[in-house]
Amino acid sequence: MKGLLVSTIKRNDDENHPIIKEVYQDIKQSRNTTYIGNFWRYLAFDPDLLKNVWTDIKNIMVKETIIPNKTKEMIYMAVSITNNCSYCIHSHTAAAKKLGMTSEEHSEFLNIIALAAKTNQLVNGIQVPVDEIFNVDIEN
Repeated sequence: MKGLLVSTIKRNDDENHPIIKEVYQDIKQSRNTTYIGNFWRYLAFDPDLLKNVWTDIKNIMVKETIIPNKTKEMIYMAVSITNNCSYCIHSHTAAAKKLGMTSEEHSEFLNIIALAAKTNQLVNGIQVPVDEIFNVDIEN
């Protein structure tokens, strides 16, 4: 595998620690899976951190909210692409596909990201002043 990453910490495979066991069971149940990914196994070096991050992800990404879960996964993909997080790009693309993202949606999504990156760079390079109309506090 090209560009294989080496972690800065040791992966924790101790599934008997009470917090780790609880979180892993909740992940499996909430996501209807038997798989625990490397992200969780590495976060388990600090069981409290593992639990806190899972709680945040469960409350925002797993739970049904106003924004549909497929859209949330696609937003997460966009941020992950922007932050160059290969692991997150792969895991959230897989999640979006599992939630029904089609090849056509994926293609359009990537085109939007490419366009946003291009126009963001142009605006940053030129330092275009923000239009007054965009500074208005708009309700709804």
